[in-house]
Amino acid sequence: MTADLKMNIKRRVRNKIGALADPDVIHAVSALPKTKSGKIMRRILSKVAQNDRQLGDTSTMADESVLQELFTTRVIQLS
Repeated sequence: MTADLKMNIKRRVRNKIGALADPDVIHAVSALPKTKSGKIMRRILSKVAQNDRQLGDTSTMADESVLQELFTTRVIQLS
């Protein structure tokens, strides 16, 4: 992901949603964790962001291989 692409994404978010929604980190992956019915599992995304590997019940996840990519490409944000 190039710096220009990151800036473009941030600019679009600010224009469409507002400055409050400006992302600190942009995590590019090939897929998101979804249920078998196609809903994005936001709970899993939150756990990945916190680097919490105790995900709970993932039996409804359509493709569990996505988890490996999410954790291995996770960006560490220094505060």
